Amino acid sequence: MDRLCESRFGIPVDWLMEAAGWECARACGDARAVAVVCGSGNNGGDGLAAARHLHRWGRLHSVACLDRARLHGPAAARARALHLLGIEIAAEPRLAGADLVLDAIFGTGLSRPVEGPAADWIELVNRSGVPILSVDVPSGIDSDTGEVLGVAVRATRTVTLGLPKPGLRGEFVVADIGIPREAYADVGVEL
Repeated sequence: MDRLCESRFGIPVDWLMEAAGWECARACGDARAVAVVCGSGNNGGDGLAAARHLHRWGRLHSVACLDRARLHGPAAARARALHLLGIEIAAEPRLAGADLVLDAIFGTGLSRPVEGPAADWIELVNRSGVPILSVDVPSGIDSDTGEVLGVAVRATRTVTLGLPKPGLRGEFVVADIGIPREAYADVGVEL
């Protein structure tokens, strides 16, 4: 959908990521200390964009990125923006003292079992005892089937981008990030 929006409608992925970040930050509600945990893909970029807004509002607790060296394109640009603001992107989640975790580790593109450090991060988030808001789909869930791919975040709530995903479970809210109706029609989705 990102590539279609850019190639056919002239809407850059950067713009979609910024809109997603804004909507995710807004979905954090009245949380005063949000810990953002990110992966290195576009879902992580959405989380990094949300972190910037949360910082601006005085509500950012911490930011961590699973593999910052692998960030590229729009996600890397979001990390640079945080760096220029003097916001540290940690190599490990810092959850003590947070009142909400924003899960932006994996999004809809995940198709293999989660293992290694990513699985450890998901387990850490789940054990934190802090409410969890997931970006687009809880990390570790197959967005088409709802299958747990090894281990998955147990989200309190999910802010899903554009449209509900077939595999979503539990409470979720749909965020409009500006994808044109025609883009959905191009991929066979009726609104």
